[in-house]
Amino acid sequence: MIEAPPTLTIKASFRRPTDQQIAAFQGVPTGFVVDALLGGGALASRIQPVGAGRDIRCIAAGPALTADCGAADVLAAFAALKFITPGDVVVSAFAGHTGCAAAGDRLVGMMKNNGAAGFITDGPVRDYDGIVSVGLPMWCAGLTPASPHMSGPGSVGFPIQIGGQEIETGDMIVADRDGVVVVPFERIDDVIEKLAQISELEKSLDAKVAQGLKVPDWVEDFLASDKTVLRN
Repeated sequence: MIEAPPTLTIKASFRRPTDQQIAAFQGVPTGFVVDALLGGGALASRIQPVGAGRDIRCIAAGPALTADCGAADVLAAFAALKFITPGDVVVSAFAGHTGCAAAGDRLVGMMKNNGAAGFITDGPVRDYDGIVSVGLPMWCAGLTPASPHMSGPGSVGFPIQIGGQEIETGDMIVADRDGVVVVPFERIDDVIEKLAQISELEKSLDAKVAQGLKVPDWVEDFLASDKTVLRN
């Protein structure tokens, strides 16, 4: 006889970045973070700001609190409410299921009441008007009125697969209107160190474009090198 899985599994302890590490990511564009990760870390583009960011200012940066719900079920997401530390971004894996909602306005309202900085899921959500009233920054795979189940099994605090990335509780999440990026816990300090350099480089390039730059020097150099051939 195959033993049935437990309805809920909760990780015994959660790792978490320091306050200083969390502060270092506030207000940082997701593009800068991806550059610091050498092009990695971004979730699939189908995970977008709810309502395309029209009615909610979808910007958040904080430690991930993971919930693995599985397709069509939200029990683990509700269980995660008990474990939110203010500033957390709740990340709920829905197995990419789009047949029903991964959350509604009451669930995200309780997340906000517990101090969550944002909510991310690879499923759609429902109750858009109520979600707008709650105002919690949110990224999802669209909207649907269909209701989910709440029977499990599910887990809270363990690694999840979502949007083409693995996310563990305590990883840093940075999200804005461009999308969502995950910084693995072990790489947080390395990324913070690189962000200052990237920010200065971006400001310099922005200034040059504003001053009329038409073709970057590196493009001119590449065109003039032996890596470029002219043919009729």
